[in-house]
Amino acid sequence: MNPQAAGASSGARSVALPMVAGSGGGPGRRAAGGRRARTATLGAFGLVAALLVAGCGIRGTSVPVDAGGAPSQASCDTQASSAPARPRTDVAVTVQLLCAARLEPVPRALQLPKGDENPRPAEFAKALLGQLQRQPSQPEREAGFSTAVPSSVQVAAAAAGDPAGTLRLNQEPAELPPEALAQVVCTFAQTAAVRGARTVVLGGPAAAGDEAAAGRGRLMRYECGTDLREHPASAQSSGTLLAE
Repeated sequence: MNPQAAGASSGARSVALPMVAGSGGGPGRRAAGGRRARTATLGAFGLVAALLVAGCGIRGTSVPVDAGGAPSQASCDTQASSAPARPRTDVAVTVQLLCAARLEPVPRALQLPKGDENPRPAEFAKALLGQLQRQPSQPEREAGFSTAVPSSVQVAAAAAGDPAGTLRLNQEPAELPPEALAQVVCTFAQTAAVRGARTVVLGGPAAAGDEAAAGRGRLMRYECGTDLREHPASAQSSGTLLAE
């Protein structure tokens, strides 16, 4: 072999080896380089993940999110709550019960005194009120029906000087729960309890003297319209004061 060529080859090897060694930088530098590479890789992955989340319109949060209550399971199915077969002496009526925060008609069988084919309005109103105060049957409860009419409420005939068709309660209408007042009004309307009238005139016990001056015993006229059926909680503000 040519000595000069051999020397050149030997020199090339001696230069190449330091370059290879220098690129490694020893064990410490290689470990540090590996950590930097892994850190850069993780950082890039985190950036990509953040961009993907942002692109989906999702914002991360450590605060629990309240999705609201579960939807109501009330069916308000009046077919499921149909009144059972009634004796021939009973009268088929419709009462207004609460379901899903509104009034819904429910069929009932109304028992009247024997031979009383044309009951007096106050007697018919008492029978209807009793149906409202009765707890719904199991099928009615399963369909979501309930009643807000207290068992303590009583109804009586008009007092002297009252307009025809007036009914008097044992307490002021404004003292009833609003949903109960809506039930009473819409159940009485267009029945024999108010002589078939579309509106219902209600008052508390007839008052005189200081009680009358304080507004006790005044008569209010209520109409069972779509708004009252859909928003029974508004019953207290739906009445109109009768002129004295």
